[in-house]
Amino acid sequence: MPRKIPLLLIDDASLLRDGLFALLELEAEVELLGALGGGAEFGNLAPKTAAQVVILEFSMRDRSGPETVAAVKSRWPQARVLVLTFRAEDQIIETALRAGVDGYLLKTDSRSELLTAIRTVAEGKRYISPSIFERVVSGYVRKHAPRRNGSPDGLSDREREVMKRIAMGYRTREIAQQLSLSHKTIEKHRSSLMRKLNLRSAAAVATYATANGYLDA
Repeated sequence: MPRKIPLLLIDDASLLRDGLFALLELEAEVELLGALGGGAEFGNLAPKTAAQVVILEFSMRDRSGPETVAAVKSRWPQARVLVLTFRAEDQIIETALRAGVDGYLLKTDSRSELLTAIRTVAEGKRYISPSIFERVVSGYVRKHAPRRNGSPDGLSDREREVMKRIAMGYRTREIAQQLSLSHKTIEKHRSSLMRKLNLRSAAAVATYATANGYLDA
């Protein structure tokens, strides 16, 4: 029997959160660890709760989105963060990607889409809601096109290879094996390319690579 995905839900207390919790309880492949608010309740949570996937609302009353993501990553460094929100504004989406989230889904998306997103991020891959994906990509094209078309992006060939593999969902160790390089060397290339492109998360790297045609090469 496949191992269940340990999952934690972080959102302000509401009927919507309770409904989502009840829905996820029915899923055989999910092990629900609890549902928490974004303020003191989350701050007092024991770090031993080992969540593989954390679903969170990016805009809560008591804690900002980037602050919540940072707190989750600090407590559970291996956890994958999936944003589930009504907020579809470009600025909010970009802020979430730069904060380091691994997936972004809208609360207006379907139940099957939610389960697909959970599975995808649990596997170490990135996920963007299909309902906003084209807009996210188009936004990155508009923002970075002058850099790509007018002058080189400043990346080395090796950094482009690493970026492409990050966008394809491979982890650092897997990329190191594919390129016959050390884990430390891949981390160095990853940090360098993110600094040069002013990107702060693997999800942002994936979106940039897709928008600029690196996956077509």
